[in-house]
Amino acid sequence: METHEKRITQRTGDTGTTSLHGGVRVDKDHITVEVCGNIDELSASLGIVRTEGPSLQLENIILRIQQELISFCAEVVSDSTNILPEHIRQIESEIEHIESELPTLTEFVIPGVNRSSAMLHLARTICRRAERSLTTLCRTDKKSPNLAAYLNRLGSLLFVMARKAAL
Repeated sequence: METHEKRITQRTGDTGTTSLHGGVRVDKDHITVEVCGNIDELSASLGIVRTEGPSLQLENIILRIQQELISFCAEVVSDSTNILPEHIRQIESEIEHIESELPTLTEFVIPGVNRSSAMLHLARTICRRAERSLTTLCRTDKKSPNLAAYLNRLGSLLFVMARKAAL
């Protein structure tokens, strides 16, 4: 039986370019690639958090976010609409729920209480970098405002999740 698997090593990127949706070639430092790279790094950092054995509540949220981040990148590189207002409302609801379980914040949070909390803070900073790079992309490419709202809320969710993991 003959298979035609796509090889991971194709050598097409050796000259500093990569393919986007539809086969469009762009430089590897193109802002679209930067946004998707930041989102990929965010997902990977959340994967590390999942290996730390967070509560079932946080683990379920993280896994859902990782799945949504795949859809997020698909929207960034194409004309699809994947991130919807209901995704943003879901995050807002989770922020409110988690925040209601936390003591009132009276001082700046210094990451490092435990590994899970520190990793969630790291994910939050990666999310904020992704948000900044998306802002740069949106100056030249029209993208749905849902993308920026999603990352903005996600940064806040990761902050309250980090606080909860620190308890």
